[in-house]
Amino acid sequence: MVKEKTKVSLLYIQRQKKIIEKMIRLYCQKKEGHNSLCPSCIELLDYASKRLDYCPYGKNKPACKRCKIHCYKPEMRLKIQKVMRFAGPRMLIYEPMETLKHWFGK
Repeated sequence: MVKEKTKVSLLYIQRQKKIIEKMIRLYCQKKEGHNSLCPSCIELLDYASKRLDYCPYGKNKPACKRCKIHCYKPEMRLKIQKVMRFAGPRMLIYEPMETLKHWFGK
């Protein structure tokens, strides 16, 4: 039973990582005008991925802004907020199925 929960948590975290990567790529391309991820966005993606790896909530992870534990350093938190504010609404245009799955938790 514990292994099953761990597997579900890992799959959930992997999906979260895919979504945050798509959001950062969208931000870097459309807002910053880069064809590929710039060093700053690579750093943010690596940081966000590590934070997700160590999230104590696993499958029950709330949205970061609703989380009681703020695990991001203040500087990185500001960066990810900028990315999410820009990319979040646009994800419905560029990644509609992923966005709907994310919103409805499927």
